[in-house]
Amino acid sequence: MGSEGTILFLQMGIYIIIFIMIILVSIYVYLIYGKPRKKKAEKETEEVIKNSAETQKKVEQNYGKFTGNLTTESIFDFMEFDEIVDNMIVRKNRTQYVMILQCNGVNYDLMSEDEKIAIEEGFVQFLNTLRYPIQLYIQSRSLNLREIIDEYKSRVDSLTNEIDKLDAKIAQAQNSGNRPLKEKLEFEKRRKINILEYGIDITDYVDKLSSNKNVLQQRTYVIVSYYSAEMGGGLDKYSKEEIYNMCFSELYTRCQNIASALGNSQITSTILDSEELAELLYIAYNRDESEILQLSKALDAQYDALYSSGKDVLQKKEERLEQEINIAAIDMATDSILKADKQKQIEDLDKEISKEEKIRKRADEILDNYQEQLDSRVYQLAKNEIKSKEKIKKETPKLDAEKTQTTTKKKIVKKKHEN
Repeated sequence: MGSEGTILFLQMGIYIIIFIMIILVSIYVYLIYGKPRKKKAEKETEEVIKNSAETQKKVEQNYGKFTGNLTTESIFDFMEFDEIVDNMIVRKNRTQYVMILQCNGVNYDLMSEDEKIAIEEGFVQFLNTLRYPIQLYIQSRSLNLREIIDEYKSRVDSLTNEIDKLDAKIAQAQNSGNRPLKEKLEFEKRRKINILEYGIDITDYVDKLSSNKNVLQQRTYVIVSYYSAEMGGGLDKYSKEEIYNMCFSELYTRCQNIASALGNSQITSTILDSEELAELLYIAYNRDESEILQLSKALDAQYDALYSSGKDVLQKKEERLEQEINIAAIDMATDSILKADKQKQIEDLDKEISKEEKIRKRADEILDNYQEQLDSRVYQLAKNEIKSKEKIKKETPKLDAEKTQTTTKKKIVKKKHEN
């Protein structure tokens, strides 16, 4: 038993020594091979980071991206135009000016052969008259019927108001017993009701049509360019506004000539203004967004306004003071009119009394001249009659003056309240 315990003890010691040796060998291998691999991994990581930084720098140089935002310079480089001014697109650092004509097409397929030949000959004549390069641009956009719907709704509302006014006139004609006028107004009312119903149907139809996003509209444009180099040398002596005016005059003349030449082919055309040019470019650069947010809606929403402010305090005080002055002026004018009217009535009354007094005296003189030829009773009754008429004449102008003054005062007060 003692020998067996000794052997077991030796075996355990050997196992422990072998285990310790394995650990030491592992540490040695790690120290020999582990550090170079770690350094190599760190070096590779540094290279990846360096490459990423260089790539990011190139992206920033090419597209102007800094922390995910576009700089102003990169936006102008991407959009390829400087500004829109005086119905012109300014490009290439103010060396190229562009004006655009929008053309309305003709229904060529529904024309007769003679009409088609006439249009083709007119277009050939248009091409032969060109002395400068042009571009044709076709743009497809979703049909915008918002303005048409708003116009229809305004017309429907105006028709409704007209019908209400006709109802009031019909009631007035009925109360006055004017049968021909009533029949005429009823006929006019029926006519306007038919127009109103038709307008409501058209509005509903167009409104439903506008909800369909697949309805597209194709527009054709003629692009006319003019370069400042065509004006010759010595541009330094001109200001920017003068260059704009000269370019505008030349482009406008060219566009008018093109429009006149296209008229031979029954094609009408108009020059786009600055807002229409902005809408054209907006749709060209924002195909998807333009269907969701239209430029006209964006302008109505004042998306470019940084803030809105109320009226200045001094301006409010000036407006309130102006209002008080207007009210005081109306009161003063009303009082002066009333006093002047009263004075006028008094003067007229005095003149009337003076006139009646002269008439009475002249009548008394006539009666005195014929007193011997008249019966004494008749003479006395005539005298009394003249005196009674004199009394009535004195009271009547006074009553009329008071009545006129009251009416004038009511009119002035009514006008004052309306203002």
